[in-house]
Amino acid sequence: MTNTIEITILRNLIHNEDYLRKVIPFLKDEYFYDQSQKIIFNLINEFVKKYNKTPTEESLQIALQDSNTSESYFESCKTLIKTLNNENVDGKWLYDTSEKFCKDKAVYNAILKCISIIDGKDKKLSKEGIPDILSEALGVSFDRTVGHDYIDDAESRYDFYNRKEDRIPFDLEYMNKITQGGLPNKTLNIVMAGTGVGKSLFMCHIASSILSQGKNVLYITMEMAEERIAERLDANLLNIELDQIKDLPKQMYNSRISKYSEKTNGKLIVKEYPTATAHTGHFKSLLNELSLKRDFVPDIIFIDYLNICASSRFKQNANINSYTYIKAIAEELRGLAVEYNLPVVSATQVNRSAYGSSDVELTDTSESFGLPATADFMFALVSTEEFEEMNQLMVKQLKNRYNDPTINRRFMIGVDRAKMRLYDVDQSAQSNMIDSNNGMGDNKDVDYSLDKVFNKDFSGIKV
Repeated sequence: MTNTIEITILRNLIHNEDYLRKVIPFLKDEYFYDQSQKIIFNLINEFVKKYNKTPTEESLQIALQDSNTSESYFESCKTLIKTLNNENVDGKWLYDTSEKFCKDKAVYNAILKCISIIDGKDKKLSKEGIPDILSEALGVSFDRTVGHDYIDDAESRYDFYNRKEDRIPFDLEYMNKITQGGLPNKTLNIVMAGTGVGKSLFMCHIASSILSQGKNVLYITMEMAEERIAERLDANLLNIELDQIKDLPKQMYNSRISKYSEKTNGKLIVKEYPTATAHTGHFKSLLNELSLKRDFVPDIIFIDYLNICASSRFKQNANINSYTYIKAIAEELRGLAVEYNLPVVSATQVNRSAYGSSDVELTDTSESFGLPATADFMFALVSTEEFEEMNQLMVKQLKNRYNDPTINRRFMIGVDRAKMRLYDVDQSAQSNMIDSNNGMGDNKDVDYSLDKVFNKDFSGIKV
């Protein structure tokens, strides 16, 4: 039998325990072309998983007899096992060659998969997913790290604790409190609310505040025209009510834009895509074009909103349930955030049962619970008639990887819908929140129920 790299790999998997423990997590049976080699590799892999040690030739022969291997491959597998005698090879060469083998096979298999997609044989994956398939294959490598040693790595761990992480701060006090200073890079952040509550308002306001910090902002919209988004930004940044913008004389409008441009070094680009047609592949192309044509590299991306994006991996008309499809979109957007080292902010709707609810839960996420499973930070905006009368919104934390979500779980922010603005409210409004771990004092004799605080009948509202 010809000695190939596949044979060398199989030999060392049963005779070199150090090699086995380093490489078997990265090997796949699909990397072996010969069916007999695939069968033997799977027998080795199953033995290691069960007994956590290298198998012997004898144990493989017994496992082969107990397997459901067809007669056409049984004898060839039996012969193959007998040839897997020990051999002396250089450890570094073996490790490097095995890694190259896995990379080459991963790329080869990816190309075959892409050809299947192009030919229309794969009914679930779309052509737009081809770049991701190839990128994943090209990224195959052996992770040379073997974990974090609690004792030996204590010094580096301490440095990590005290390293200041880059964050983009909010201009809202309590949003900074619950995120420990703002949004970190490589994260997916989701605002959830019902229709008309203020998802786009929130994102437009935060985009405006970040522009005012001198940072670059990319706002991608698939719900409203880019001119409508820009109109909301005008109302916020130029301090003029939304319905008065069109009546502003052109000279005065240009003067206000000019004055504001002197206050910031940042840029804000708004890009519109048709609903449910754009995915991360389009967004990456846009980022490359902006970098080349306008020398624009964003510090943060807003996507309005996640549920009406498309997936770069799945076809829209494929037989895919909403859980899988929305989760795929969320994973792709988070991957975009990691690849470009920035925060991504998007939004989602509440489901039908939560419309009108004053206490939204994580389980009220529409279409897919895979979204909150993927997001790093997720919060709800809650509006009631009483809150509207006071020009306020309640923010409720739903998931928070940056801080303890039980601290300041609920808090109030002010809203000026005419100027598309949010603002901090008086401390008294925060003290009215009912959370016992709110950081607002521990006076157990005070009744913090909403009906007592606002002198309204809040019966039926969950607290």
